[in-house]
Amino acid sequence: MLKDSKKHIVLKTENLAIGYQTKKQQTVIASEINVAIEKGKFVALLGKNGIGKSTLLRTLSKVQNPLVGKVFINQKNISEYTNQELATTLSLVLTERLPESQLTVFELIALGRQPYTNWIDTLSEIDIQKVNTAIEQTEIEHLKSKRFYELSDGQLQRVLIARALAQDTEIIILDEPTAHLDIHHTIKIFSLLKKLVETTQKTILISTHEVNLAIQLADECILLTEDTIYSGTSEELINKNAFDTLFPKKLIHFNKNLEQFVIKKN
Repeated sequence: MLKDSKKHIVLKTENLAIGYQTKKQQTVIASEINVAIEKGKFVALLGKNGIGKSTLLRTLSKVQNPLVGKVFINQKNISEYTNQELATTLSLVLTERLPESQLTVFELIALGRQPYTNWIDTLSEIDIQKVNTAIEQTEIEHLKSKRFYELSDGQLQRVLIARALAQDTEIIILDEPTAHLDIHHTIKIFSLLKKLVETTQKTILISTHEVNLAIQLADECILLTEDTIYSGTSEELINKNAFDTLFPKKLIHFNKNLEQFVIKKN
């Protein structure tokens, strides 16, 4: 993705193959994945349903192991990170529903401090400060005393992003953060993530189906297709005609002038 070797690469893959391993067989979803993500970038992972976006994110965050190849965070193989080390380097926001509980928003965000708290989970002044800063950054001060089950999907997504911010990691990975949101809240979440990258210099990687928004707002894109993997800025991918392969051309096509997908009219 990056040609300048002097760039600070925080996340990198080498000849990575992702998929599932059972006792009987190995299922490869995607292979020969070679990407490098620079510090302080907002990166969107794009591709059709079932192409392997979530599997790639889980592999990059050590939730599951690579079939082949390596993942590096700050030039160190992810397999060499302890769970504790990884939890202070990378935070993960998944789409799974939260288990039922009586946690308030503040308490849920404070869970992001677990890698740093003592064995009885007492919050220090620094922990509380980090939680409050995350609440301010995501503009949810008015929600912090609410129970999390009282929140709308859009509000809950901000809370989960705040929890990742409270974890205070260099890298934040989000799997489909706008999957259950309407267009208004989807745009708000994209704008929030872009603003957080600009103000915190954290590296944020998201998977998304919101291709048009990603083209406009992400610093770089990684596009998974059946045949190859494209990576670079939106302009670079447009010049390579990479987006032409994303959807069936009978229904939708990529308009280079508009730099977005448009519905094909009969």
